[in-house]
Amino acid sequence: MRFNPDPILKEFAEAFTKNGYTLYLVGGAVRDFLLGKENHDYDFTTDAEPQEVKRMFRRTIDTGIKHGTVTVIFQKRHFEVTTFRTEGDYRDSRHPDSVTFVKSLEEDLKRRDFTINAMAVSLPDGKVIDLHDGKKDLRKRLIRAIGDPEERFEEDALRMMRACRFSSQLGFTIEKETLLAMGRLAHTIQKVSAERIKEELFRLIDGKEPRKGLEAMRVTGLMDEILPELSRTYGFRQGGMHKEDLYEHLVLALEAAEEHRYPISVKLAALFHDIGKVTTRADGDKREYTFYGHDRESAEMVDRIFRRLKTSNEERECVEHLVENHMFSYSPDWTDSAVRRFIRRVGIDSINPLFQLRVADILATTGHRADPTMLLAFSDRINAELDKENALSLKDLKIDGKRLIGLGIAKGPIIGKILNALLEEVIEDPGLNNGEYLEKRAISLSQDLSR
Repeated sequence: MRFNPDPILKEFAEAFTKNGYTLYLVGGAVRDFLLGKENHDYDFTTDAEPQEVKRMFRRTIDTGIKHGTVTVIFQKRHFEVTTFRTEGDYRDSRHPDSVTFVKSLEEDLKRRDFTINAMAVSLPDGKVIDLHDGKKDLRKRLIRAIGDPEERFEEDALRMMRACRFSSQLGFTIEKETLLAMGRLAHTIQKVSAERIKEELFRLIDGKEPRKGLEAMRVTGLMDEILPELSRTYGFRQGGMHKEDLYEHLVLALEAAEEHRYPISVKLAALFHDIGKVTTRADGDKREYTFYGHDRESAEMVDRIFRRLKTSNEERECVEHLVENHMFSYSPDWTDSAVRRFIRRVGIDSINPLFQLRVADILATTGHRADPTMLLAFSDRINAELDKENALSLKDLKIDGKRLIGLGIAKGPIIGKILNALLEEVIEDPGLNNGEYLEKRAISLSQDLSR
């Protein structure tokens, strides 16, 4: 099979050839081409050193020139080009102590992580170069470290998480010796920054076969190092309607979320929604367990996990909110004001993800298609309230903090307390959302709160 580069890639490669150098496409784009998958995220390697690459092109960016990488802006596209190199020791299991530029593609490919990522395409002719049986491992659906797996993981411990991530994304199995080496070196993952671990973990969770990646983490001990809270759910009995252990339930919920192509926030919430059961289990009636408050406990654990992984505030707060509210219940006898209070508590933007989380949870529990009748009925009630355009948040009130101050109410926490109290009244009775009533009521509340 020969790679057929598009005209822009050919023209880009010809600039190297014309100057007496060679250019190769490497990495994921080659792997995905052989798998028949689209991938236009191109990485290139060359025997030209960085300064020589810069002389060939008018517009370049020193992306990582110390390590041989230059980004070339060519025909309005950004191409990352790295000089053939070998690397010194990795004393911190993260970064090479030194980089040496070489003229051999063979030497360059030997430093890469896995055989399926160590193939190259010579440009512009499109010939595939496979020096480490990467094609064979693609056919076998194997993730195999190049050479001695311990050496590869000692060079960069994050490669162990990359193996788990590729297992999830590609649905491949990690080769036996590679997996055993991961088990021996799992503890070295602690040398890797939380940000790099988080990136690989989230991509694993968002993969098409997340169970494969998570199981690789569990059996090697990587899960104990990175997600001990999840590791403790393995073998933890839930009882009642749950025939499987807690770990299996969480993985099934994640798989259901993936099957429905739910967003990553819902997948994360599905994986963590019940982890608080481990610390809240108590004996209940009929020899069954109870897990009172496990939703709040799970949310607090999500907060700790995501802070440890140094996620963004938005990522942490979104998943924590879904987990904390995943036990919501609805009954047809709810009043309209009860529906409005639910919308106020959960937030309009979280309703659909929360319903998706409920579907994933039900599927993980029952093992068959979720009955949507109650959720659809609840959704209809919510949409009916939204159509009425009644006040559901502070910004919908016909009064604001500035007006309260104009009425002579002192600045400070009392302003927020009054506005929230007014909103609760308006949610109960939408007809009260008029300026005249709210002003009078605000003054009355301020007097009560000042006593």
